[in-house]
Amino acid sequence: MTAIAGIKPSAKGELTITRVFNAPRVLVFKAWTDPRHAVNWWGPVHHPAAHLEMDVRPGGAWCACLRSTETGKDLWHRGVFHEVVAPERLVFTFAWDEDGERGLETLVTVTFAEQGGKTLMTFRHAPFQSDGERDGHQGGWTECFDLLAELLAKQKG
Repeated sequence: MTAIAGIKPSAKGELTITRVFNAPRVLVFKAWTDPRHAVNWWGPVHHPAAHLEMDVRPGGAWCACLRSTETGKDLWHRGVFHEVVAPERLVFTFAWDEDGERGLETLVTVTFAEQGGKTLMTFRHAPFQSDGERDGHQGGWTECFDLLAELLAKQKG
């Protein structure tokens, strides 16, 4: 699936994941920014995306609904794009929305570097309130990126 995968959780509440996708940077960026593609990988295996909207521009909002495959419960989260530099960088906020209450707002920064026809993605998400919360996101995002690698392989092939 990937040539390189790295996860670097820190005690300071930051999660960093690096992945090399076997696809050009433009295609990886499009998979991140086109909701028709992102809905297919944005969500872990047992909580796939049931709904995803994105207004990909600085100040534009996004929202997503993940639906449990076991209970059918919906988990909403949303944010705002702060930076969109195609095809090299995305910065957006991320917050869970539970029962009308917005959770802690965190910041996600994703960079995309060309590597000989492949793409090195560096994903940073912070801050987290606890190591447990960070580790939960690590598992979820890792599953998302596995699905993204599968989607990219289909699109490239």
